[in-house]
Amino acid sequence: MIKEFKEFIARGNVLELAIGLVMGSAFTAIVNSLVESIITPIIVALTGEAEIADLSLTIGSAPLGYGQFLQAVINFLLIALVLFFMIKFINTLTLRNKPEPEETPVEAPTVEELLEDIRDLLAKKDAE
Repeated sequence: MIKEFKEFIARGNVLELAIGLVMGSAFTAIVNSLVESIITPIIVALTGEAEIADLSLTIGSAPLGYGQFLQAVINFLLIALVLFFMIKFINTLTLRNKPEPEETPVEAPTVEELLEDIRDLLAKKDAE
């Protein structure tokens, strides 16, 4: 069982997943910092208020904190938008450095070549 566990851990997929997870958490910290430190203050400057997490509705004696849900949705949308633009920017940088593949024109056979092929196939079939 220990041998199987070592083989499982040593597989490339598990190591790549671990590296991806660590890189993803580091990237998440960068994006969260960008949203909280730059994007949110811009929204506060434009709208006057960015936190809606304190909004709630009391039903009977139970508070319904819908503001936290709305804030989470807004944060998600902001992070998704920032990620979209960052990945789009990174893709444009990496695509500029790649050389364009040269297209080689494919020449279609002429009618004479096709007729010769048919003639040869018929002659081969008759010889059999």
